[in-house]
This record gives sequence, structure tokens and C-alpha cells, in this order.
Amino acid sequence: MRRRRTLTTTEPPKNGWKTIREVVPYLWPDKERWVKWRVVLALAALVCAKLVAVGTPFLYKGAVDSLAGEGQSAAWMLAAGAVGLTIAYGMARLMNTGFQQLRDVFFARVAQRALRKLALRTFQHIHAMSLRYHITRKTGGLSRIIERGVKGVEFLLRFLVFSIGPLVLELLMIGIVLWTLFDIWYLVVVAGVIAFYVLFTFKVTEWRVKLRKRMNDQDTDANQKAIDSLLNFETVKYFGAEEREAERYDKAMEGYQEAAVKTSYSLAFLNVGQSLLITGGLVIVMVMAAMGVQSGSMTVGDFVMVNSYMIQITMPLNFLGTVYREIRQALVDMGEMFGLLEQDPDVRDKPDAKPLHVSGGAVTLDDITFGYDPERPILKGVSLNVPAGQTVAIVGPSGSGKSTIGRLLFRFYDVQQGSLKIDGQDVRDITQKSLHDAIGVVPQDTVLFNDTVGYNIGYGRDGATQDEIEAAARAAQIHDFIAGLPDGYDTTVGERGLKLSGGEKQRVGIARTFVKNPPILLLDEATSALDTETEQGIQEALKRAGQGRTVITIAHRLSTVADADNIIVLEDGQIVEEGSHSELLLRDGRYAGLWRRQANERDMAAE
Repeated sequence: MRRRRTLTTTEPPKNGWKTIREVVPYLWPDKERWVKWRVVLALAALVCAKLVAVGTPFLYKGAVDSLAGEGQSAAWMLAAGAVGLTIAYGMARLMNTGFQQLRDVFFARVAQRALRKLALRTFQHIHAMSLRYHITRKTGGLSRIIERGVKGVEFLLRFLVFSIGPLVLELLMIGIVLWTLFDIWYLVVVAGVIAFYVLFTFKVTEWRVKLRKRMNDQDTDANQKAIDSLLNFETVKYFGAEEREAERYDKAMEGYQEAAVKTSYSLAFLNVGQSLLITGGLVIVMVMAAMGVQSGSMTVGDFVMVNSYMIQITMPLNFLGTVYREIRQALVDMGEMFGLLEQDPDVRDKPDAKPLHVSGGAVTLDDITFGYDPERPILKGVSLNVPAGQTVAIVGPSGSGKSTIGRLLFRFYDVQQGSLKIDGQDVRDITQKSLHDAIGVVPQDTVLFNDTVGYNIGYGRDGATQDEIEAAARAAQIHDFIAGLPDGYDTTVGERGLKLSGGEKQRVGIARTFVKNPPILLLDEATSALDTETEQGIQEALKRAGQGRTVITIAHRLSTVADADNIIVLEDGQIVEEGSHSELLLRDGRYAGLWRRQANERDMAAE
């Protein structure tokens, strides 16, 4: 069996080039020429900016020599004079800035398009993952991985293209100028300083990446604990666990604090080392230039020009340290996100999968065996036939496998043995979208979006009209309640629908399914959160909604399924009884025993 990678695997990518190759298609797409043109224009503006930057110190040198009356300048320099050269120097600096901004203008749309495409791909991939993945995921940690990954791509797109490459080009051009105009020893010193600087920066940064990884892990853990605690706000209150949760969160933040302090110390060490190397190289080159001026082989303008070039080298080299650290960290963050994207869903459409064609909605389970853990099967050879247009109820004690059948029907999981068919079509051979479109589900616990009541009801079908939404609300017997709210259908329900009661949420969920109007209905304890009076009205509404449809009802309360065409009694993953309500009572078996027990409980509750 293929081993699946989990979210807890956050090691830095062993091959950074692999991660970079994942990003290249977003920067240079095959079918979008406008993106390529913008990249080319941005690079052209970049090269122009660097050419201007390397030529600018010549103007500075000419102005100084003109004022000092030294050296032999070109004819155009002599004609321009010190004032003219000073103005030209200012214009060159302005042009350098202008080309850099033009570069950003050309590239901005490219970068934002890449981020949008990648964010969409990640969002779609997470939704494509199976229920098994979403049950085991940690929402807080997942959100941080995605957030850091997208930010890492943004940084990489901008600085890898416009910092590392340009820096190498600028250093090469300055090195050639120093060698040509002065002495090869200038180039040797500059090259040596750069080599030691890069080596020192890379080595220390590799050490810092490990420290940053520990810090990120602690940050993810703390964020996950915070979100998990806030999502379970009511449970925390029920058990008076505010202090316990605070201590748990603080302990996670303590680990983050320690890792962050070590990261700060390592940054200080890196900055001091880089400053020492850069300052040492600057002093050596300037001493060489000063000696040249004293010996008469160089002018004051040459001294100033060498100083300008050294400052020009110093600034991007200081930036290199920051850029390399951030690029290395971005590769770690992106590696985590692309690792997430490489995880395969447990349930996938076959390459030749076709849309489901529903002719009647007959559902057939043929000798199905399934377990969430292969070593502990939940369903053991279950065979069941649900004729088109009929209502079949599945009852039994908790843990018998009732809800598992519903999850298999919706194909949240694939059966391990046997087959599940709709109108003779194996659900593994059809597209998941067409399968999901054909089945309407009212779960035991309806979860709503943090939006309006109207939005949540209309979510059942894209493009549902207000009239359809209100008709569904009436059928679910919640229209009058909604109409009595201050904002009516525009009333927000809060996160996960917490502003509504359990029964109100359930009725919104039922109305949402009415809007979908599917040929097959799956009711998983659909009225469990309702009081007896409301339940009776909802049962009538569900009965009307089920006319002409195939209905599978999963229920614990037997009184809600007495009118079903067929009742399946499931126990320990196997069908132990099957028949109508009256037939099963006459058999005086397992169903009859459950009926009597629940009847006694109702009588005791009524006293």
C-alpha cells in the first residue's frame, strides 16, 4: 500500500530546485503570451537600470575631476563642465529609479496572477481531498502552511528574478570596470570579499533555516491550539476550562518564544559577520585607492569613483544576505505547501469516468465490506436493494454502520469489497460531481456558513431564486421564523450557524436540500435535533419531498421511519432483519424489541 505523506512532515525540501521548477510554469505559462511579454519587458527594464547604475559613478568622477582640475576627461565631459556633469549624475540616478519602478509595473500583474492561480489550485486540491483527510487534518496548522506557502511564492517570484540575477550582473559589470580602469588587484580584493561573504552567509543561513523551522513548527502548533480552542468555545465554557486552555496555549507559545530568541541571536551573529567582511573589503580597496592618489597614478575623481562602486557593491551584498535568508525560508514554506499539493486523494475519478445517468434512482449494495481501519471492518458483507422511488430506512444501535452506508453512497470513501450501484452504475465508475449532484443529504448536525439565512438555503443549488428559497423554507416550516427576524432572509447566522438553535439550523439544512431537488434523498438523523411537535411537521414535509424520489433514511428514533416501504435492521455491520414496520413487529425480533424499548421511554418522558 502506498504510504501517504501527512501534514506533519515539514522538513525543508531536499531539492530546492524542484520547488523552483514548480513555480516556473506560473512565471512562464505556455498558453498566455501576455505573461511572457511582461516578463521580458520587466527584465529589459532591469538590465537598463543596471547599465545606468554602473555608468553613474563615471559622471560623479568627471564632476570631481573637473572641480579639482585633475585628470584627462573625455571631450563631452569637458564640454558639460562640473555643473552639467552634476546634473547628469542626478538624472542618471533618477533614470535608475525610474527603470526599477517600470520593472515593477510590468511584473506586478504577472506576480499577482501567479499567486491567484496557485491559491486557487491549493483551494481546489484541499476540496478534492477525501473525508478521511479532512477528519484528520488540523485546520489551524493547515491554514498557516497555506498562508506561508503563498507568501513564499510571492517573495520568490519577485526577488529571485529581480534580486539574485541582477546582483550577479551588477557585480560582474563593476568587477570588469575596476579591472579595466585601475588594477587587477582591485578585482581580486572585491572578488575575494564577495566569495567569503557569500560563503559565510550561506553557511550561517543554513544553520538559521533549521532554527526557523523549529520556530515555524512552534508557531503552527500554537496557532492550531488557539483555533481549535476557539472553535470549541462552548465546550471550554461547559467545563470551566479557560485557565486550562490558556496554559495549553501559553506552553505552545513558550516553545515559540525560545525558538524565536535563538533565531534573533543567530541573526545578530550573521549581521556582525557580514558587516565585518564588507567593511574590511571596503577599507582595503579605499586604502589602495588612497595610495594611488598619493602616488599620482589616480585622481581624486578616481578615488571617489572607487568609493561609489564599493558602496554600490556593499548595498546589494547586504541585501543578498536578507534575500538569501528569505529565499531559503520561502523554499521551506513552499516545500510544505507543494508537499500538501502532492498528496493524492483517497477517492479519485477514473480517467474514463462518465457522468451518472439517473433513470429512476435505484440503489444497490452488493456484498459490501468496509472499515475505516482495514483491520477493523464496520460493514461485513452487507447486501441491500433500494428500488427506485421507494423509501428505505436503516436502523440499529450506535456503531452498527448506519451512517457509514450513507458516506459510501456519497462516495466519501470507496468500498473495500463488493460494489455500490445507482441504476446499475458502479459509483466508482462515474464522476464524483454527477454523483453528488444526484444525492441530497440532510445530516444529523447541519453546519452553516457564516452568511445570511437566504444564502445558506440557496446554497443547495447555484443560481436559486428568492422565490425558490422561500418556497423551500415554507416546505421546511421555517419561513415564518425567518420572516419574523429583523433582517429576514438577510439575517446572518454566525460562524457555523451558532446564532440559530439546533432545530432552526436543522430546518435550514432541510430547506437547503429542498432547493437542490435531487432524485435521491439521504436523511441521516435529519430530525434528531427537533422537538416532537416540529418533528411531526418536518416528517410530513420530508414525506412530500420524497414523493417520486428514492429516499434512504438513517434513523435511531424508530417512530420516524414507521411509514418506510422497507426497514433494514443493522447490527454489528450486518443486516439482521428486513421488512415493513408491521412485518417486523409481527416477527417479534430485534426491531420489535427496540420499538418496545423506545415506546417505554416515550411513555416515561410523557409522565
